[in-house]
Amino acid sequence: MSVTKSAGAPQGAVTLKLDSMSTPESARKLQNKDSRFLDGSPSESPGLEKTKGITLFETLVHLLKGNMGTGILGLPLAVKNAGILVGSLSLLLMGFIAGHCMLILVRCAQHLCHRLNKPFLDYGDTVMHGLEASPSTWLQNHAHWGRRIVSFFLIVTQLGFCCVYIVFLADNLKQVAEAINSTTNNCHNNETVIPTPTMDSRLYMLSLLPFLVLLVFFRNLRVMTIFSMLANISMLVSLVIIAQYIAQGIPDPSQLPLVASWKTYPLFFGTAIFSFESIGVVLPLENKMEDAHHFPVILSLGISIITLLYTSIGALGYLRFGDDIKASITLNMPNCWLFQSVKLLYVIGILCTYALQFYVPAEIIIPFAVSQVPKRWALPLDLSIRFVLVCLTCILAILVPRLDLVLSLVGSVSSSALALIIPPLLEISTYYSEGMSPLTIAKDALISIVGFVGFVAGTYQALHELIESEDSLPFSNSTTFVQ
Repeated sequence: MSVTKSAGAPQGAVTLKLDSMSTPESARKLQNKDSRFLDGSPSESPGLEKTKGITLFETLVHLLKGNMGTGILGLPLAVKNAGILVGSLSLLLMGFIAGHCMLILVRCAQHLCHRLNKPFLDYGDTVMHGLEASPSTWLQNHAHWGRRIVSFFLIVTQLGFCCVYIVFLADNLKQVAEAINSTTNNCHNNETVIPTPTMDSRLYMLSLLPFLVLLVFFRNLRVMTIFSMLANISMLVSLVIIAQYIAQGIPDPSQLPLVASWKTYPLFFGTAIFSFESIGVVLPLENKMEDAHHFPVILSLGISIITLLYTSIGALGYLRFGDDIKASITLNMPNCWLFQSVKLLYVIGILCTYALQFYVPAEIIIPFAVSQVPKRWALPLDLSIRFVLVCLTCILAILVPRLDLVLSLVGSVSSSALALIIPPLLEISTYYSEGMSPLTIAKDALISIVGFVGFVAGTYQALHELIESEDSLPFSNSTTFVQ
């Protein structure tokens, strides 16, 4: 089985290509999948046979698709939080560092595979064996915690994505419903309209709950393939239309600040790293390639394209809408049927993606829980856990109803750990006993420190902004109305 993620983030849909593996196989096959399907299961992977590898171009396409998701729609507001100059340069720098950390992970995995004579190591196993290779006896004795930590952050990341999706769905559905009576066929004038009052966005979230529960009750990957294809098409069409619109009619940018307040920069960091968080996809893609020796080149090319695209969307979106930019750029689109359709297309794509992203934490948690009960209780327990997890993501979305803050919070808490903190430390642990230059050690330490500072500052600032917004707007959707 080969699985590739599309639309990311950290954060998008997953394309499932089913070969011959039966679907009831549980989480012990998750390392055959993409970044969102790495749960720390055993290194040996019978489903990852090289008999039908993917080409260089297919690898590049899967890598690009794996980085596309809701995160890109929040980058214009992220650039606003950093300033048009600092934000753009920071996106370029963050893309370079994120790509470098992905290369570190690939190099460490290849080195450990050769040393241990294993065909494939996933993210969790790479960290575990890297700790076993460290000169510290304590780290060697507790190496299994490396795999558990990676699994924990994967669960947090995936459930965080699901929370982001619920807020995104509620925001866009609310805006479409409120403006439906004033929607026109003229897309050239983005006039401000007085929305028709509707129910609070949190009630929209609750109304989505039955549909989300039904979606996650589909446990067959073949059914999820349909969701993935639908999500890919709808989100790609929407993104092309959005990019075409924001590139036209850019006003005079001289009034926009080159550097924003340092207090809002941590929010930029969280949203940006949320968008770049696709580090887990690299190992399965490298393993499925026909010629894996060229993977570093493909990875570098893919991350370069993604970085340029993110920087362009972020900068152009902020230049186009200025201080009026909202948490998702879809909320700034003109009030005409074309762009209302774009919002609905993205809603469909994200709705389908929810089930795909939810599959990962479910397949990490449920097999263990089911193994603890008699067989006759397996199915009721399976469905109950799915129901509880969906309710949990909905409750968290209701508690954090600002899309910009939940993006930054998820990025700061989990994405920074997976993408920036762990890989450099893994390189030190893997190669230190074999000899490393002081410059390499200093470089790795610096990247991890930057990631940790972003983790702390981004989490603090997002929580601080959330508390302040709740005090000022006790029961409203501050994503749509507060800038």
